[in-house]
Amino acid sequence: MRKPFPPKSSRPFAKSGSGRPFPPRDRSDPKPVPASLKGDRPKALSHVPDPTNDVIYGIHAVAAVLANPQRKIKKLWATENGLQRLKEEGVSHSISPEIVHPRILDHLLTGQDAVHQGVVAEALPLKQPRLDQVPRDGLIVLLDQVTDPHNVGAILRSCAAFGVKALVTTARHAPNETGVFFKAASGAYEHVPVSRVTNLSAAMEELRGYGFRLVGLDSEAPITLEQASRARPLALVLGSEGKGLREKTRATCDEVARLDMPGAIKSLNVSIAAAISLYALTH
Repeated sequence: MRKPFPPKSSRPFAKSGSGRPFPPRDRSDPKPVPASLKGDRPKALSHVPDPTNDVIYGIHAVAAVLANPQRKIKKLWATENGLQRLKEEGVSHSISPEIVHPRILDHLLTGQDAVHQGVVAEALPLKQPRLDQVPRDGLIVLLDQVTDPHNVGAILRSCAAFGVKALVTTARHAPNETGVFFKAASGAYEHVPVSRVTNLSAAMEELRGYGFRLVGLDSEAPITLEQASRARPLALVLGSEGKGLREKTRATCDEVARLDMPGAIKSLNVSIAAAISLYALTH
């Protein structure tokens, strides 16, 4: 006959696999759970971003937005550490941030795989120029259906570094201004105007009418970029990831050139090719 278990009060210690007793768990003072973290969704957000506004995250991107006098900031969320990092960037701003737990920002940016670094800002979109408003005294970059927001953001960052006057991209088959794009651009969107066009070939013809010379980049072009014209105003035209320049885009260019690379690999990621090309054209 099986003997009944002794009452719990007579077993103050449970035994581990090693035979040593564990002390009883103290449940008299459980660690409190913040109210904002209870349940499946955050409770502390006092404001939900307008989907038509720009939602920007990351220290450098948010710092650039706060420092841009052309931006109208609607809301700023920050963790305590994120706010401290913004202060270390030396950015002064008049908006009062809402201090939140990091998980609140995770929920806010659900689906974006966002490395927010503890800061998120909502701002009204910047007014971007038409082609006839683009400066005609320097270098601009045109993108022919480059679709990856990481690549476009990185290209915009290179444009800011090399003093490019504007970035022109298509309205379709191109990424929108999303958090991923802003994060990849790392603040460059606040410095380089972005103009979206419906038809890239027609836009190229319009730019030619303004005096721009159009130089396309292609790994199989007959001349090198060093041999191409550098006369300003100049438009550098970059093709999409994998496919490169479309046939009509190539035909519309005044010249098509390649980067002169001595190694075994002759083609590069479009954002890397953009950075090297811009360096070559400005030195």
